[in-house]
Amino acid sequence: MISLKSPREIRAMEVAGAALAGLHIGLQKIVRPGISSWVIEEFARKYFKAAGAKAEQIGFEGYKYATCVSVNDEICHGFPRKKLILKDGDLVKIDTVVSVDGAFSDSCWSYAVGEVKPEIKKLMDVTKKALYMGIDQCVPGNRIGDIGAVIQHYTEDENGYGDVREFVGHGIQPTMHEDPMVPHYGEHGQGIRLRKGMTITVEPMINTGTWEADTSDPNGWLAKTADGGWSCQYEHTLVITDDGPKILTSQDPEADAKYMYDDEYARDLKHYSDIALKVANQYEEK
Repeated sequence: MISLKSPREIRAMEVAGAALAGLHIGLQKIVRPGISSWVIEEFARKYFKAAGAKAEQIGFEGYKYATCVSVNDEICHGFPRKKLILKDGDLVKIDTVVSVDGAFSDSCWSYAVGEVKPEIKKLMDVTKKALYMGIDQCVPGNRIGDIGAVIQHYTEDENGYGDVREFVGHGIQPTMHEDPMVPHYGEHGQGIRLRKGMTITVEPMINTGTWEADTSDPNGWLAKTADGGWSCQYEHTLVITDDGPKILTSQDPEADAKYMYDDEYARDLKHYSDIALKVANQYEEK
């Protein structure tokens, strides 16, 4: 069932989105060569506690962690691991879902660890642009297939990458995963029509090689590229409005000005990013 959100519900999701974006702003100070991926999990838990946000991934279908930390050829759902030490040139994807007072937000961001190779920087740039190309299709009257079609054409046809099929975006609120499913591949004019008040995620996962995933890891969660190529992901939660798509998890309201739902988001983000940076500073001192 697809629910259309009221302005009150959207405002609540905006607050949750700012809380999640604050995490990613703090992570910019945390992610660096030499740390274990478990440091990311520790930081996230400390920040969520300080911010009054709930880590919704903990306990979801048995998942034990607040974050997914996936490195290089890992597409998604990587566990944070004490023995996985980030190295200069790595590409790390950090994905999490939080709620604040019952309102949900979901966002993944990719981080270059130190200096990455030019081909990895290009992968990151293309994936991020694909995210926004997909978001631009999220207007009333368009169909779900329009989102995936532009992403697939840009990433596969124009850039020769693999556009992952096994994992897709989704509706969000009142739970983490709601209808509709939002593939990042497809055909224009196919799928359900988008309507004002729908809240969804757009989260392309783009590989340097094949789009196919290897999900045979015995932990039952981790997905890797089938050919060992590297993978990148960016994700926003957004709401569809008569004035176009409005991002609810922006880390930069000035750069995303045309996608802002209202002027209150920037104030909320400042509040949460201040908390995140304070936690990050304390963490670095230890």
